[in-house]
Amino acid sequence: MPDFSAIDISASALRAERFRMELIAQNIANVNTTRTAEGGPYRRKEAVFSSMYSDQMGFANQFDPTRKQGVSVTNVLVDQSPPKLLYNPDHPDAGDDGFVRMPNINPVAEMVNMIAASRAYEANIAAIQNYRRMADKAMTIGQT
Repeated sequence: MPDFSAIDISASALRAERFRMELIAQNIANVNTTRTAEGGPYRRKEAVFSSMYSDQMGFANQFDPTRKQGVSVTNVLVDQSPPKLLYNPDHPDAGDDGFVRMPNINPVAEMVNMIAASRAYEANIAAIQNYRRMADKAMTIGQT
């Protein structure tokens, strides 16, 4: 029975990184959203990852189909830092003092996070491809 745990682990990381990229895209898309259903400006969101281990000591049977290892998204944190204040008395959401409460999003930082998530995604794809190549080579051992 083949051991696909390496592919499963990388696949779980691919899912987690894809979710992280979706949150980053939401953050970038809402950089100018001053009014939400919850009230106030949009608040930046960030994914929290955790490791999945079914056997923390590593003594589990490697062929056990119930064994889960990899990465999962355990939470989505909403940034509670104060909103940015922008003086624009003509804006419909401006307060009595003329300031508009803008989202607490730094587009440059979000782009850096997007690049990091993209590189992690690419690394996991490379890991899966390398595992497949090694498995293919292992199948040819002993053939003449």
